Amino acid sequence: MRARYSDRDGYVERDGVKIFYEVFGDGEPTILLLPTWSIVHSRHWKMQVPYLARHYRVVTFDGRGNGRSDRPTGPDAYAEREFVADAVAVMDATETERAVVAGLSMGSQRALLLAAEHPDRVSGAVFIGPALPTADLPGERAVVSLFDEDLGVDESWARYNRYSWLRDYRGFLEFFFGEMFNEPHSTKQIEDAVGWGLETTAETLIDTRHADAIADTAACRALCGRVTCPTLVVVGSEDAIQGVERGVCLAEFLGPRSRLVVMEGSGHGPQARDPVEVNLLMREFIDAVHPPTPAPRRWARGHSRRKRAIYISSPIGLGHARRDVAIADELRTLHPDLEIDWLAQPPVTRVLEERGERVHPASAELSSEVDHIDSESAEHDLHCFSAWRRMDEILLANFMVFHDIVRGDEYDLWIGDEAWELDYYLHENPERKRAAYVWMTDFVGWLPMPDGGEREAFLTADYNAEMIGHIARYPRIRDRAIFVGAPDDIVPDSFGPGLPAIREWTEAHYDFSGDYITGFDPGAFADRPALRDELGYGPDEKVCVVTVGGSGVGSHLLRRVIEAYPRAKEVVPALRMVVVAGPRIDPASLPSHEGLDVRAYVPELYRHLAACDLAVVQGGLTTCMELTANGRPFLYFALRHHFEQNFHVRHRLQRYGAGRRMDYDAATPDVIAQAIGEEVGREVAYRAVDPDAAARVASRIAELI
Repeated sequence: MRARYSDRDGYVERDGVKIFYEVFGDGEPTILLLPTWSIVHSRHWKMQVPYLARHYRVVTFDGRGNGRSDRPTGPDAYAEREFVADAVAVMDATETERAVVAGLSMGSQRALLLAAEHPDRVSGAVFIGPALPTADLPGERAVVSLFDEDLGVDESWARYNRYSWLRDYRGFLEFFFGEMFNEPHSTKQIEDAVGWGLETTAETLIDTRHADAIADTAACRALCGRVTCPTLVVVGSEDAIQGVERGVCLAEFLGPRSRLVVMEGSGHGPQARDPVEVNLLMREFIDAVHPPTPAPRRWARGHSRRKRAIYISSPIGLGHARRDVAIADELRTLHPDLEIDWLAQPPVTRVLEERGERVHPASAELSSEVDHIDSESAEHDLHCFSAWRRMDEILLANFMVFHDIVRGDEYDLWIGDEAWELDYYLHENPERKRAAYVWMTDFVGWLPMPDGGEREAFLTADYNAEMIGHIARYPRIRDRAIFVGAPDDIVPDSFGPGLPAIREWTEAHYDFSGDYITGFDPGAFADRPALRDELGYGPDEKVCVVTVGGSGVGSHLLRRVIEAYPRAKEVVPALRMVVVAGPRIDPASLPSHEGLDVRAYVPELYRHLAACDLAVVQGGLTTCMELTANGRPFLYFALRHHFEQNFHVRHRLQRYGAGRRMDYDAATPDVIAQAIGEEVGREVAYRAVDPDAAARVASRIAELI
């Protein structure tokens, strides 16, 4: 799923070749993000589009040869001036009189030609990792001059060869993008680019290699002399594709109106690998070229400032919302004058609004993480780790929303409850931290599913290693790291080969709440008959509550349990089954049976769980721990491939002696009915859940205010 979809798209046809374009946003000015080499398409700008489109109008198009544009044949079809003519045609089709243009690598040739030959259409130009003949290529690339000779080998830069491409095109892509993204822990960027490269063919790429281009240094210098608009040149110091010198020389050729930025440690694709800095550099440049109207500004003396916190609560499950409001209540007890703004998405916002909490207006600009998770799910199956990896552009887009908020407003404290985007990009961009920061989570460590094989084991270990490296290099980023639970709740696994044990490392780097935070005191429900009466449950009924949380992933489990209801009713004649669809599933879409009670979203569902005789749930931690705290029997079905539910949650529930784990694949309606009959009303003896965990966490956070 994308972080942002276009507001308008279409095709422009020129000389029989159709070019696909997209338009995002409606601000001023327009930013034209140009295609690079046809080895990829316009999605290589995916980390820029959502951010820039919140401030400007953005136009992208797939370069001929890839994406949704045509793939003409012959090298003449891929001459640089064909791409420039396509750009002008797209500008005309989108009614763009002038634009700030930006190009990556080969896209810099198109940006330079546009700025030099169509100065009336270009108000500014950004060149990233420019592939321009301003200096020699890195020495190891000299073999590319033998492109049309069969070298008989498929390794290193000898892969940059027509015969090698025809023999093993994918092998070339994997090599090339490994060189492009040579920064450590760049597996996702490489995978994306290889996937985009497979959308064209070796034959098409060979045509682009023989196409007309800016011939030499003299021709490039002459074009630079014709550029009259301001320019920005961004180059990575470790660029293994074009080298840093090409960008340095380009800035020199462009003269005093050009700004050069060398990104230390970055490779050839900083727009993907270091997107925060690239986004901010581009915005700074655009605003210098087209100064915005200054916004009114207020400033308060330090002594006069109110105590303020911004709280980011993960929308993946409603459990974060419940524990976060419990912590917020305790914080306000310790600091009555504390103001809390929430940066949150549905379904969390529903909980917050019901309580009268203040949701920051910019929350409306967040890209939906829950929609993404729902789109990644199948029948009771969610490959959680893979879904999270594929959410990268959404996480970056949401971090940029947060960044804009705190850049323009002062907060004493930032709190992130599994706000992965905030934690990751703060460690990647430590200079962006401007307040005390608290990180909270109820699990530590990505773990591979057994059927993921060596590849998944490698990827999870790589992500763990990157996180461990972040904390080792920048321990100052997290002023408090709080594990919601106790050390015994941590799985007895390692982060991966050669990496530390998860529990040992977590104990060294986290504080502990001591127990899970449910947001209620189980003692408040000691009088269950009174609670049941209040909720409308009869004393002789056997109440079974079925719930799958705040996402739409659980619809198949609901249907399976509903199918079991008639048989369960035979086994337990006094059975009353209450099915809670939640905020993401339409109750009308579910089957119905006589006597079955199907409801939509239920506020304070934990009270119904405290009153029930049995619950049937997914393997989400919050719901399972609410049932554990209230001492209620329950059946839980961990989602397939959901490593957190299958490993982290399962381990914790085993420690508490809580719940009965069910296998969805083996759980036919008859099996579920039998289990309901065996478990409903059963007396349990779970480990107690400490109701003071929220207060304990709040006291540690309050020290930072």
